[in-house]
Amino acid sequence: MTHTIRRTFWVTGLLITGLWWWADATDWATVANWLGWRSLFMQYSGVMAMVAMTMAMVLAARPVVLEPWLGGLDKMYRLHKWLGIAALVVSVVHWLGAQGPKWLIGWGLLTRPARGPRPPPPDAVLAQFFQGQRGLAEGVGEWAFYGAVVLIALALFKRFPYRYFFKTHRLLAVAYLALVWHSAVLMQWAYWFTPLGVLMALGMAAGTAAALRVLTRRVAVQRQVVGEVEALRPYEAAGVLAMDIRLRGRWPGHESGQFAFLTLHEDEGPHPYTMASAWVDDGRITFVIKGLGDYTRTLPDRVRVGDVVKVEGPYGRFNFQGTCPRQIWVGAGIGVTPFIARMQALAKAPDGRAVDLFHPTSALDEAALARMQEDADAAGVRLHVLLSQRDGRLNAQRLTEAVPQWREAEVWFCGPAAFGRQLRQDLEAMGLPPGRFHQELFEMR
Repeated sequence: MTHTIRRTFWVTGLLITGLWWWADATDWATVANWLGWRSLFMQYSGVMAMVAMTMAMVLAARPVVLEPWLGGLDKMYRLHKWLGIAALVVSVVHWLGAQGPKWLIGWGLLTRPARGPRPPPPDAVLAQFFQGQRGLAEGVGEWAFYGAVVLIALALFKRFPYRYFFKTHRLLAVAYLALVWHSAVLMQWAYWFTPLGVLMALGMAAGTAAALRVLTRRVAVQRQVVGEVEALRPYEAAGVLAMDIRLRGRWPGHESGQFAFLTLHEDEGPHPYTMASAWVDDGRITFVIKGLGDYTRTLPDRVRVGDVVKVEGPYGRFNFQGTCPRQIWVGAGIGVTPFIARMQALAKAPDGRAVDLFHPTSALDEAALARMQEDADAAGVRLHVLLSQRDGRLNAQRLTEAVPQWREAEVWFCGPAAFGRQLRQDLEAMGLPPGRFHQELFEMR
């Protein structure tokens, strides 16, 4: 996780823990037996699981208003993933807290203590209604939990085909709505009159709205534009397909380095691709797509000029903004696409920075390289192409030797995540300030 994601994740957990501690009026010194401790545990774990699920559901609706705070939609989806994992873990623990004592009592390993007198029924009509719904809410929550576990596990299983993931992951919104009802009924009534209760109510309302948008396929509809494939340029040696799209609707424009969700076939759903062209307000966008998976490998055979497509965006904060007089770009493999767009933009509007672009790749297409060199020359960018079989791997040592002024630079990286992490660690160990390494987390599941 990046620093922003990690900070958001842990600060949220600590904040909710503190609010729960404040909201719960139990005098822990008076807790007489394990039933009392179990009740406290069930309330705390239930609150934590619901907060994680709510945040994940809100992020699933792609709220662009949060991009500046979280560093772009790619970072938001990484946070979405870790919130989903956290919700899964805490929900399993919560479920074990509910079921475990029953199993232990049935096995004779635990004795059920005598219950004290039940508290009198609450005066509030809504509280009485919730109390009468507890049995139903417990049953609904249990089955929703089973469904959520299966769906989250499928999402984390990378070999599960994307076209099925795209369809099944939407069903998590149904499980979420069921768990909203479960949580609203079973959370202690007194909590609702505390800051925790207010935050839970607002959060679950936002999560419910997001879930309904997901289920009705209304996510980001205002950011979707229909287009048409205008030209196709396959670079077979590199396994890459360049695709020019002419938009029919109004596109708000995009910055170099941003990406969009492109739907080429409805049965496959939207896939995220970085835009490889600068925006010049002519209604055209270029995508460069590498055949890395079962679907993208079929595109040269399935896509034709004239096909109607849907483009949603733009998204991302990989925008090359900074204060340093020099920039170092690393575009590994197909990760070079945002830099192609940036070079086209710089050719029209130079920003005065010295730029070195490193393009390590395992496959080289001479026509694609010639086109990239033209873009680099027009933008005043120094291009370093490293073919792995011929030149070996790029590492921090080679990069700093090629750019002696690297201490004055910011590094912008797009490519395999593990490669980026290693390069970041090595450069920071050599003295690069952490805030000067920018990496796009181009992984949406």
